[in-house]
This record gives sequence, structure tokens and C-alpha cells, in this order.
Amino acid sequence: MKQHNEVPYKIYLTEEEMPKAWYNVRADMKNKPAPLLNPGTLQPMGFEDLRPVFCDELIRQELDNETPYIEIPEPIRDFYKMYRPSPLVRAYFLEEKLGTPAKIYYKFEGNNTSGSHKLNSAIAQAYYAKQQGLKGVTTETGAGQWGTALSMACSFFDLDCQVYMVKVSYEQKPFRREVMRTYGASVTPSPSNTTNVGRRILEAHPGTTGSLGCAISEAVEAATSQEGYRYVLGSVLNQVLLHQSIIGLETKAALDKYGIKPDIIIGCAGGGSNLGGLISPFMGEKLRGEQDYRIIAVEPASCPSFTRGQYRYDFCDTGMVCPLAKMYTLGSDFIPSPNHAGGLRYHGMSSILSQLYYDGYMEATSVEQTSVFEAAELFARCEGTLPAPESSHAIRVAIDEALKCKETGEEKTIVFGLTGTGYFDLVAYEKYNNGEMSDYIPTDEELRRSLDKTPKFPGCGV
Repeated sequence: MKQHNEVPYKIYLTEEEMPKAWYNVRADMKNKPAPLLNPGTLQPMGFEDLRPVFCDELIRQELDNETPYIEIPEPIRDFYKMYRPSPLVRAYFLEEKLGTPAKIYYKFEGNNTSGSHKLNSAIAQAYYAKQQGLKGVTTETGAGQWGTALSMACSFFDLDCQVYMVKVSYEQKPFRREVMRTYGASVTPSPSNTTNVGRRILEAHPGTTGSLGCAISEAVEAATSQEGYRYVLGSVLNQVLLHQSIIGLETKAALDKYGIKPDIIIGCAGGGSNLGGLISPFMGEKLRGEQDYRIIAVEPASCPSFTRGQYRYDFCDTGMVCPLAKMYTLGSDFIPSPNHAGGLRYHGMSSILSQLYYDGYMEATSVEQTSVFEAAELFARCEGTLPAPESSHAIRVAIDEALKCKETGEEKTIVFGLTGTGYFDLVAYEKYNNGEMSDYIPTDEELRRSLDKTPKFPGCGV
């Protein structure tokens, strides 16, 4: 049995050691992420172009490719102290169960009512909306973590919060929906009949279970049609990865306390918020040539943006009302199967992560749903925390890498992100335990049909 005295089970920073600034990885990228394009003119969008949709300060953060560190306002830092710093945990019992010489650490982001890392950006975006004097915000949510986090943040700052929740998650996760309502948010299943774009999507896809792309379209329409409202997003955008960098900054500081250098860093990838936040300071060192790490993005085989998508400009939403982003995409018309990792059912990927992947700074893999839940249950039985389905994608690959170390005898250090808890995802666990869960992988023909509908113009990409 391994000795448990190498490092503590949980490594905490003190409040004084918490980051006071977010890290902007774009400042160290030689090839900056491509700009958002106006869907009408195909020209890069500047501050004034984005003002009808986003909060002013968030636009400045979205467009800033040069400032390496952006100060976290004191009210946000004070809010963070309610649940941060979050622990970096040594998975001793999982290591023992696997019989691996690998050392496994995970950064746990579930120590708040939203149950996930999403609150890190939600409170920042709500703060800037309040500072601007807005009445409220609109958003979309997949599995519900982002909607829950934003409803909490808006309640704290007395803002109205309107959430469009992907229909399949709305039906599968009623308790997540009720937490949002408890914090004062209105929650609408998407696509809905309450917006023009929702009605168009329902007409084109009768009986659809929805997608994040659909919900984004509805939320943007709702924001732009109400005075004093703006749209906020829980993933994908540069500003969100900036806010989530607190995850990686804390992780690195905790590792540095004990002189630990990770060999492999693993994160689940849907839009990119968790992965981008976790890897940001490590990627910065890699970009500057100071250190080298193996960084792995893990996505569901049912929605494989990195591993089977194309790197090109595409709409960020199904209704094609949002700006065009250059990213790895399956096509904005792609509606994935109703798998249980609702937060990973987005057709595209962060422009920052897409550029880094294209430039070879990270790798990606996809995993099937049943193997993900197999890993989730093994983790729960060893480590005592029921993980979210999204996080369990990273767990699956962390276990696989640890088993490779068992075969080779290598003592590698593995770090992965545990984005949150799975206590609102028990329908998914029930289906897995009952043997009713299936693995759906889109065919090449399905992806081709969706990708054929992406915009075609000079310089658009592949």
C-alpha cells in the first residue's frame, strides 16, 4: 500500500495566496485566436459592434490579446472567498485501486451550490453587468451548471436572470432547473415557442431535443429585444477562459508548494471553459518555452468537435444570429444525440483552444459514454465524490493514462480537472446501472451534411 505522507490528501492555498489577477494566455500566444466576424459583412467585430449583445467591460476583455494579467476586482475576490481556494486532491485511493506507480491529482471545483466551476465566470459577468447599470441578463445552459451558477450570481447582485435550457436537460434534470428557480431565474426549455428563432428551429427540426447552439440563439434574441439586458455566455468566449484561469493559477500554486511538476494535464472539453481555465498557466509556460507538458482535451464521441470537426469559421449558434468564430466545429446545424454530458454537447470549441490545438500545443481524444460512466463509478467508489458526467470524461482518460504507467512502470504525475459533482445527474447514473445507456457515434455522412452547411468564403478555413 502506498504511503500517504508524501503530500496531504488535499492541498489548500490560504486566502492570502489566492490569485489577485486572471491570466490571459493570449498574451503569450504567437498565433492569436482569429477575431469574431460580423455575419453580415464578414469583417472583424470591434467594441461598438459587440455592444448590443455583451457588457462593455466584458467586450474589452474579449478583445484584449496583449495584457497578460487582468486584475480581479475586489468584490469578485470577496465573493470567491465563499468557496475558494478550491482543493487540489491527491487521489491516493484511486492510485491504489489501479495499482499504478502514477501520481494522480485532481482540482475539485464542486464546493459551491452550483456544483461546478461555472460560478468563477458567472460572478464576474454579473458584477460587470451590475456595474453597467443593466436590469438583467439572458443565457443558455446545457446540463444546468452554468444556469445555476448565473442564477446565484444574479441573485447576489439583484439582477434578473433568464435561462434557456437545452430541452433534453430540462427534462432529464428537473432538480437542477428548480435550483435555478430557487435563486430567482426564469427557465425555458429550448428550442421554445417564445422566440422567433426558436419557432424556426422547431419548424425545421420537429421534436428536437435541442442543443446548446439552439439555446444560444434564443438567449441572444431575448437579450437584444429587451432594453437594459445583455447576453452572457458560460463557455467558448475568450473572456470566460480568462475568468476560469483562476482554476489553473490555484492548481499551479498548490503544486509549486510541494515542488510537484505535472507530466500530463487532462480536462474535459465541450466549449472550453474548464479545460482552458485549468491549463492556462501551464500552457503559458509551454508557449514561453519554460516547461513542457502533455495536455489532453477529452470530448464525447457523440460530439467530437476537435477529433472529427473542421477548423474553420462557423456560426456560434444554430439560429445563425451570432458572430462567426474560427474554431473546430461540427457545423452549427449539428444537433448531437441526447447524451448525459449536457455541458459537452456544443458543436464548436473555444477559438483560443482551437488555435492552440491547431498549432500542436495540445492533443485531443474522444471517449464513449458507457466507458465514461464506468470510470465515474470507479472514481466515486475510491474517492468518495460522485463526479459530474462532464468531469468523468477527464477521469476516464486519467485512469487510462495511469494504467499505461502500470504497464511501463513509469511514475508520471497526472493532473485532471474535476469540474463538479453529479448529484443532479442521477438519471444518467440510473440508466448506466440499469444497462440502458447506449453509445451513439455520428456517422461521417451525418457530419458531412452538417459541415456542408457551414459558411463558405475566402479565408474561412478548411
